[in-house]
Amino acid sequence: MSNNEVWNGAGRRIHMQEVGTRDGLQVEPAFVPTEDKIALVNALSHAGLAKIEVTAFVSPQAIPALRDAEQVLREIERVPGVVYSALVPNVRGAERAIDAHADELNLVMSASESHNLANLRMTREQSFKALSAVNAIARPAGKPVNVSLSCSFGCPMEGDVPEDVVLGWCARFVEELGARGVTLCDTTGMAYPGQVAALVRAFRARWPGTELTLHFHNTRGLGLANVLAAIDAGADRFDASLGGLGGCPYAPGATGNVCSEEIVHALQLMGYDTGVDLERLIEAARRLPALVGHGIPSQIVAAGRRLDLHPRPADFDAIRERALARG
Repeated sequence: MSNNEVWNGAGRRIHMQEVGTRDGLQVEPAFVPTEDKIALVNALSHAGLAKIEVTAFVSPQAIPALRDAEQVLREIERVPGVVYSALVPNVRGAERAIDAHADELNLVMSASESHNLANLRMTREQSFKALSAVNAIARPAGKPVNVSLSCSFGCPMEGDVPEDVVLGWCARFVEELGARGVTLCDTTGMAYPGQVAALVRAFRARWPGTELTLHFHNTRGLGLANVLAAIDAGADRFDASLGGLGGCPYAPGATGNVCSEEIVHALQLMGYDTGVDLERLIEAARRLPALVGHGIPSQIVAAGRRLDLHPRPADFDAIRERALARG
């Protein structure tokens, strides 16, 4: 694809994957009632998302916001064609997710040793061993595995993470674990377009048959630019968070994930086929302030879509008549 073609999607399919119900809600201090979580997932399902990361099967003491993971995943409406994923950190989490009928298990570790130790309390090798144990029970259960590699584009404690380090871990996921997919995560919003394009091209060249997802944060305002750079390099799957919720404790004061409705709005204007009903997606985002108890970063919820027009002033006819009378 040429640099000009990225601006004209020409109907090319881009798969939008929602992570707000996990990545967004897990950092919220207010507990969103279980029935409201279920209703939100159902609304997202009917909006046409390709995949929804519904929840995480983690310790309720560690993340009390998601202590209702089993009930949510069991009671949501399953819309054909939508993949319902769950984050699992260990074997016990995987067993719970499988029992609750997750379609896919999402495993997480970091490309950066410092971030992995700070975030997961393990070395990368210890994490890989733990993820291998999860994979060993997922495969006989018929549950595909996706591995999310945090800090693929930089670590807030180490700086740049070399591309060969990132690809080296990807090789272990794909070639040793047989993961169906890999998500390259810009955990604290350090990615920039040239870096994104180079890493996507390198990944695609080595593993063309592996499902590749990009997970960007808008920490430094480069979220959409990075999405477009990834598309130009051959990517077609993106995580995003409803309302722009989310964040990371290692990027204090930072904004959250790229916003689902903002990315869909932009891509549809450029001619890409996201499969998403944008109006329904915006309606779902409008529920969030009441659920989380504060405003959300979404510019589309705030300002509307490009052609969501506004009424003329009440005295518009009088203004026009005066203007015409002046000749």
